[in-house]
Amino acid sequence: MKHLGIEVSVQNLPELDPNYIPLFPFYQSFLKDAEKPLDIAVERAGGQVAVYHTKIHGTPDMAEADRYYVERIIKTMLWLYGGFKVYISGDDAICDDMRKLYCAGGQQEFDWDYMANVFEHPFEIVSCDAVPAEKGDPKAIGRHLEGCRIGFDAGGSDRKVSAVIDGEPVFSEEVVWFPKTNSDPDYHYDGIVAALKSAAAHMPRVDAVGVSSAGVYINNRTMNASLFLKVPKDLFDAKVKDIYIRAITDTFGNVPYAVCNDGDVSALAGAMNLGENNVLGIAMGTSEAVGYVDSEGRITGWLNELAFVPVDAAPTAMRDEWSGDIGCGVKYFSQDSVIKLAPAAGIELDESLSPAEKLKVVQGLMAQDDDRAAAIYRSIGVYLGHALRLYYHFYGFKHILLLGRVMSGKGGDIILAEAKRVLAEEYPDVAAKINPTLPDEKSRRVGQSVAAASLPEF
Repeated sequence: MKHLGIEVSVQNLPELDPNYIPLFPFYQSFLKDAEKPLDIAVERAGGQVAVYHTKIHGTPDMAEADRYYVERIIKTMLWLYGGFKVYISGDDAICDDMRKLYCAGGQQEFDWDYMANVFEHPFEIVSCDAVPAEKGDPKAIGRHLEGCRIGFDAGGSDRKVSAVIDGEPVFSEEVVWFPKTNSDPDYHYDGIVAALKSAAAHMPRVDAVGVSSAGVYINNRTMNASLFLKVPKDLFDAKVKDIYIRAITDTFGNVPYAVCNDGDVSALAGAMNLGENNVLGIAMGTSEAVGYVDSEGRITGWLNELAFVPVDAAPTAMRDEWSGDIGCGVKYFSQDSVIKLAPAAGIELDESLSPAEKLKVVQGLMAQDDDRAAAIYRSIGVYLGHALRLYYHFYGFKHILLLGRVMSGKGGDIILAEAKRVLAEEYPDVAAKINPTLPDEKSRRVGQSVAAASLPEF
């Protein structure tokens, strides 16, 4: 296959998506003849900086490919690390091109606006002689198991809650809800409180509450989250920024609490489940929630929003409705992937059903060993095998724990087997170093809410 004049050789393609071009092989092919050094750095809160050293061709005939490559790398760094300022050293023309893309009215306006709002700082791209040095601020997280705790996991299609006593879950519950389509923040607040009270009814007292939720959270406050997509900005500022704090304190008074991004909690769940560190946790549900626990058991302070990191270079890749971009992980590692592949597999889904209900239809077929459903999961497994090699390039993880509703049942087993096969056949050097795994069935679905319970420290 060919893209922007770059010949990409791939043995394994998903049977239901033959136009798919995995990005890591594309990057490898692009860099084969690139000779001009280029350095990129992204600055985020607290003066933290992530640095990426690479090369471009720097020739007129490869200018379009150079621009595409650099833009996709910047996009990846922004959503993986987070940041409001991009430094580029090595090519002023490329820097000028990126400014035209990441601006009001530009191709990447969504990213430009999102990062500026999250970090409460104007977004900018600057040219420099040398990028700043790498700087991080990793922190220990969770693993506090003593006492009577509640863990709440807010997903886009269902909410999960667990009551945990001295590290042992005594009650877990899943309830379908529709936060992404509801503009009334009281709907969200009432759902959160109902879940907290449901768990509290199964314990003699409540000592602490931990929350795992999609979005960006700073000091337990909601800075940005797709769960509240329909809430108007004035109501978001008034009722959503402190929604978890209000729900917990209104219900239980002055108890310890902690609110974390669901990706970080998925990584923590993986580390706790495996008894290991250097873990990438991936929860495939309404979206792709990702987090990373480093080799010393700490979270890095990175954004880890791989749902919006590109994984497919195909110009025909599916577009994400929220970000407006194509080829990003959310359409490959969530219920959206199952739904988008269903027509190609010959499965018609009732359009009146919610996304979660559509996923259940396919899961029901898979439980009956329907090969059409199996083809969907095999295709997702191929996506995952290629994406894990891309993710490894940035994280260098040892373990990958796969969580979430998409990984439930027989379909999850097929995804894992296909991903391992693709890794072994396409990337044998890395396949020997990493360990993709599934937790037990119960932990697949509620592992995050149990890990969330361990977040607050007495």
